Amino acid sequence: MTSLAIALLVSLAIAAVILACSRGRHAAWHDHELRGVQKFHARPVPRVGGVCIAGGLSALVCWVGLTGRGPHAELLLVLLCGLPAFAAGLLEDLTKRVSATTRLAATMVSGAMAFFMLDAQLKSVELPVLDWLMNYTVFSLAFTMIATGGVANAVNIIDGYNGLTAVVVSVMLLSLSYVGWQVGDNLVVSVALAGTGALMGFFVWNWPRGLIFLGDGGAYFLGYLVAVLSFLLVSRHANEVSPWYPLLLAIYPVFETLFSIWRKRIVRGHSPGIPDGLHLHMLVFRRLVRWAVGRRDAASLTLRNSLTAPYLWLLSSLAALPATLFWRQPTLLKLFVAVFCVLYVWLYLSLVRFRAPRWLMVRGRRGGLLSRFKDDL
Repeated sequence: MTSLAIALLVSLAIAAVILACSRGRHAAWHDHELRGVQKFHARPVPRVGGVCIAGGLSALVCWVGLTGRGPHAELLLVLLCGLPAFAAGLLEDLTKRVSATTRLAATMVSGAMAFFMLDAQLKSVELPVLDWLMNYTVFSLAFTMIATGGVANAVNIIDGYNGLTAVVVSVMLLSLSYVGWQVGDNLVVSVALAGTGALMGFFVWNWPRGLIFLGDGGAYFLGYLVAVLSFLLVSRHANEVSPWYPLLLAIYPVFETLFSIWRKRIVRGHSPGIPDGLHLHMLVFRRLVRWAVGRRDAASLTLRNSLTAPYLWLLSSLAALPATLFWRQPTLLKLFVAVFCVLYVWLYLSLVRFRAPRWLMVRGRRGGLLSRFKDDL
């Protein structure tokens, strides 16, 4: 737990420094776009929270190097391999000029570096044809790169509301640390706990007030971490950890991405890269969190924003819990993957067609708990 505490304190401190330096409303690292289809905040906010995550993990590497308590060389390599993904995202946060294709390519480069430097690769996915292809290094490398880029992009897609990504990814990392502990993989345990600690330090400032955002640098780097730790677990402990475990663990952002591609390309005939306002978390914001609908004052927007994330925390936990319980059992993992996909589609269609159950909707009452929460904001 030392790694978690160190990363938490460092992340917390870095976020405090960023906020102290962000009092000017026109800082380069602020998100000034307030009216885009994917924007739901009421004032410019720093979007360089990824620095907190990278700083927390860097602190762990320094501590292990000074004390000798841990796999320092491997920890350093994990951080080094993630540098392209983090740097491309952070550069976009600062300049708004890095294309989505460039950022995706950078995350794939991170995956390739982890493939060669950490031996983070999948040798089996428990599907006959793919398993045969995995025997060829070129295919295994391509699969690792695409999977790393896909998970990083998936985490970035769900990063839209206060606290959403921080909690969803924290749950994934805690699960990875638990399974790593079960199989005796100290590297996975250390990195996963440090990532969780860094996210907790960031979360204090991000939810519910939304004082700082992860930004692309944070989202891509976290996606890289989840992907690489998953590859390490499965490749190092192939006889114990099913490759369907990390898929179920990350199925919420992964299926969100695949469903969005299908919805945009097949159903609407648009490019998957064009942003729209029809992601699941956006529908939850518009259709379920109906407190103060239509109001644009900062407190109302912040409250609605913050009340959106818990819906998705619960949804992602419905996958993370069985993944953590049944990480050795591929048949059950496959079953839960299918169940989650059906549940996701049902919820999505219910929201699109205005048929969501009334008990899911949040409605505030004057003088009630939500009103007092708004006043505190």
